[in-house]
Amino acid sequence: MGGNSKTIVWFRRDLRVEDNPALAAAARDGSVFPVYIWCPKEEGQFYPGRVSRWWLKQSLAHLEKSLRSLGAELVLIEAQSTLSALLDCVDAIGATKVVYNNLYDPISLVRDHNIKQTLVELGISVQSYNGDLLYEPWEVYDDEGNAFTTFDAYWDKCLEMQLEPVSHLPPWQLVPAAGAVQNCSIEDLGLEKESEKSSNALLGRGWSPGWSNADKALSEFVEHHLLDYSKDRLKVWGNSTSLLSPYLHFGELSVRKVFHCVRLKQILWVREENTTGDESAALFLRSIGLREYSRYICFNYPFTHERSLLSSLKHFPWRADHALFKTWRQGRTGYPLVDAGMRELWATGWIHNKIRVIVSSFCVKFLLLPWQWGMKYFWDTLLDADLESDILGWQYISGSLPDGHELEFLDSPQVQGLNCDQEGEYVRHWLPELARVPNEWIHHPWDAPLAVLKSAGVELGLNYPNPVVDIESARDRLTDAISIMREIELASRVKNSNGTNEEVVDNANSVEDLDIPKVVLKGRTFCPTSSSNDQNVPSVQNLKNELLNRKRPKYKDDEMVLQNELPNCEDMVRKSRMDDDLSSTAESSSAKKQATSSINSFTVPSYSASPNSAMEQSSSKYGEFFFFFNQKYA
Repeated sequence: MGGNSKTIVWFRRDLRVEDNPALAAAARDGSVFPVYIWCPKEEGQFYPGRVSRWWLKQSLAHLEKSLRSLGAELVLIEAQSTLSALLDCVDAIGATKVVYNNLYDPISLVRDHNIKQTLVELGISVQSYNGDLLYEPWEVYDDEGNAFTTFDAYWDKCLEMQLEPVSHLPPWQLVPAAGAVQNCSIEDLGLEKESEKSSNALLGRGWSPGWSNADKALSEFVEHHLLDYSKDRLKVWGNSTSLLSPYLHFGELSVRKVFHCVRLKQILWVREENTTGDESAALFLRSIGLREYSRYICFNYPFTHERSLLSSLKHFPWRADHALFKTWRQGRTGYPLVDAGMRELWATGWIHNKIRVIVSSFCVKFLLLPWQWGMKYFWDTLLDADLESDILGWQYISGSLPDGHELEFLDSPQVQGLNCDQEGEYVRHWLPELARVPNEWIHHPWDAPLAVLKSAGVELGLNYPNPVVDIESARDRLTDAISIMREIELASRVKNSNGTNEEVVDNANSVEDLDIPKVVLKGRTFCPTSSSNDQNVPSVQNLKNELLNRKRPKYKDDEMVLQNELPNCEDMVRKSRMDDDLSSTAESSSAKKQATSSINSFTVPSYSASPNSAMEQSSSKYGEFFFFFNQKYA
């Protein structure tokens, strides 16, 4: 031991012993007091869903055993205030320091800053570390010192930077700090309700939470599945992706370790001239980059939890249709691939990233439902619910990013089905009522001859619904909505021709001038705490007259958005690579309600589960959107 400090190690979404910089630093300095504080009140509108809480419970139990084997007990506290709980811990052991690993969603940033400020004023040293990213958000910027607003430019810069392979080995032994606070057992935290245990029991058959299990999952993927990732990653049936996202979200797995393991494999394959392996590694590292970028965007543009980065949808006429929202959630849209995805999500808390793109695109563009509704539902139901990633995914799908989906293009579920579920195995598994429909019609049963449907035992409108909206009508409605949005936008520009208001631009156009608030990163000053590793709060400059001249990148032939010419499947073209890499999840928090105009503020309908309402997700009521936001990757 290198000192006599009494250090509180505040665990959050870093539930691991290996490569945990906060824990490693505390162990070097003296005695430690590991604590996890569960504060449902502060989770607010983004209280974690059932499956996410199940994972958290298992992960905490795993961490508790690991820390005990090293000599220290994990103190579990259920509190009304995180700050008050930390202050109780400080008093109990006479702590001289509090350490933790950084989080990047707006609520955590505000909460952490306030906690740091209070502790420092009381004479307590506070140190925060990067335990979640390759690079801190304030470390990556363009040649002018500003934050990036497109993924490719951001990731290219990251890959150019020299990343030292620094890893913090788990401590051999922990010296516990003397003292006691009122703590509770994992069961007493209330992460799992009695009524949820029977459903949750099924999760344990397919998943093994915990940091040492995460390490095994990484080794299994890198050694046996990474090589074929480039060709298998688009398969929606079977374990075609890494399945590492829940481990990464809860911090059971170090992203640095994942990056370096894959990069080493890539280097070996390049030397062996194994082009398949090289491509697979590059694609997987790109998915790691998307996770990084989700936190980068969230940190630098904290308003993106409720409005687009481009402000393109400020005047979009969303349909606040609760019935349609329920139809989508229950998997009763009449589009087999969409319905199969939504039913798998409800049953397992998991869907392939390709399916996440398809069902979210359907929600936004076919049904014209607010993307914030879908984002919140993903948050409530996904096992790997990760708020920053969730935001990035839904912003991408809704045309809210400079390099996202073009708003006016529809993704045809039929064409997508023929592309990623050619034999219909996925649809048949989750929609047993369509199990006997021939492959030819499995993704568009409404076109099948009556004799074929009768033979398959399918009665459209009875045991399987007719499409909630046909393709052509959906296309027309989307086109009309975009026209209305542009008319309102034009009227707004005329009204505010003095240039004092924010520009509203839809990225379906090839517009050169996109008004994105400039975030200056270079030369950032530190927050006034004792930590040399403190987080830097972004400074936003809304440039009224200095627009960012940025053209929407034109897709190459192999990156074009899939057009939906339904009858002619030979006209299919591949979607953007980002479609194949993106998937959504989420993170938790609560916070101050931001003042927004009524046209940009939605109330997500509440929905509850009961034994008689299959496909419904229990959730606390979700009101207007709050100041904050998180996705899985591949």
